Amino acid sequence: MGSLLYVIAVILVIIWIFGYFVSPFGGNLIHILLVIAIIAILLKVINRAA
Repeated sequence: MGSLLYVIAVILVIIWIFGYFVSPFGGNLIHILLVIAIIAILLKVINRAA
């Protein structure tokens, strides 16, 4: 389950980067998804360290 969250987070970051360069005037939804992706990555790193 943890690796699935990591894969989803990486995909969201890639989509965010693509959306930033293609459509810089897009909605705020992708930024919310980016925050969720970063939180998922941080939780994975924290749980791995513990």
